[in-house]
Amino acid sequence: MTSRVAPPEPCATHVGTLIVGGGAAGLIAALSAVEAGEEVLVLERNPVPSGSTALSAGLIPAAGTRFQAAAGIADDADLFAADIQRKARNRNDPALVALMTRSAAPVIEWLADRHGLEFSLVADFDYPGHSRRRMHGLPGRSGRELIDALRSAAEAVGVDILTEARVDTLFADAGRIHGVALTRPDGSVERVGCDRLILACNGFGGNRALVAEHMPEIAGALYFGHPGNTGEAMLWGRALDAEIRHPGAYQGHGNVAHPHGILITWAVITGGGFQVNRAGRRFWNEAQGYSEAARAVQAQPGGQAVTVFDERIAAIARQFADFRAAEAQGAIRRAETPAALAAAFDLPPDAFAATFAEVEAAKTGRGADPFARAFAGVPALTPPFLGVRVTAALFHTQGGLAVDDQARVRRARGGVFRNLLAAGGAACGVSGADDAGYLSGNGLLAAVTLGHRAGSAALR
Repeated sequence: MTSRVAPPEPCATHVGTLIVGGGAAGLIAALSAVEAGEEVLVLERNPVPSGSTALSAGLIPAAGTRFQAAAGIADDADLFAADIQRKARNRNDPALVALMTRSAAPVIEWLADRHGLEFSLVADFDYPGHSRRRMHGLPGRSGRELIDALRSAAEAVGVDILTEARVDTLFADAGRIHGVALTRPDGSVERVGCDRLILACNGFGGNRALVAEHMPEIAGALYFGHPGNTGEAMLWGRALDAEIRHPGAYQGHGNVAHPHGILITWAVITGGGFQVNRAGRRFWNEAQGYSEAARAVQAQPGGQAVTVFDERIAAIARQFADFRAAEAQGAIRRAETPAALAAAFDLPPDAFAATFAEVEAAKTGRGADPFARAFAGVPALTPPFLGVRVTAALFHTQGGLAVDDQARVRRARGGVFRNLLAAGGAACGVSGADDAGYLSGNGLLAAVTLGHRAGSAALR
């Protein structure tokens, strides 16, 4: 992989706004830039735009939307910001948190009204750390559905998307970006100049060396992100002496069906489920969140666990296309008794029965949970019982190029690059400094809000 910064070279093509990356951040930036009257070109390395967005559940958190109001939910940006900072132990840039939490609702409603995306609120279960129900998604609750809708919207307004275009070089001098060089599948090189460059090429989860350098505790886990997330933004930033913030922050997940490789929604946990290891025992407080679950599951024998829930919870989870796919592929097993479920996963029956009884006792107040999970009031599990064997995964990195509240990349020695912007995984998000600071939806929150902000740069 070659990712370098070089002196300016003559460019045959010149555009006002050039965007590297065709995921949610890049496509939303393109929609916003077109609305600002810009000539826009999106460079996407893959044959079809996808990115990490396509691998996600496609859910975007936003506070104070009309969709919440219709569901009778009172929420606002300040409450959302407090939730984000609480999860990250106040290690986020307050101005960046304010930008994201205040703009998320207007951007979602803009996408719905201007571009026809059919958002609705996930109103039947809670996500860890969110004090209100504020997750918004398209009908199929699928990241692939979201990225396809954004691509269609971009094409409808005339955005040019050049696919199979791998950007290798940034042209810069005196801190100003002049353009890029890209390589086509046949090996030919093209040069494109620009007035402003938006890096929306996600993070570095697919770069094993960078992952081992900055987050060694998860380096051995399954990588469940897009293989194209190889850290170009980070490497260009280093070469430009840009500020890189929280490179050890990431979103993990401890609920990926094994060996099927299908994401299982955390709703199976928040609805009253729990996890056990191969010994049939619980090993942590699952209510902390699915990002922390990655390290917890990775530390178990074989890096695996079994997630236990019931048919009531499965009925909620079926709104997600991934869960339905997991059922279709036989990843979800069911049984009428705890003993039969233990047998289905080759768990020690006595140990699993004791764990099951312990959880149910905590739900009714007849016992204290040894991991301090607040089980009181959580519905009991009833037959048929369901389970899925899961493993840990790294989804995407959350650290990256530091940006200001205009999405401009900061210089390491102070100030900003006036025509270099970053969004989505290329930029440092609002997930603190490690895995525990990730609040559900933070990845798409950064993609949507920073993408829109960066795309509208010409107006400012």
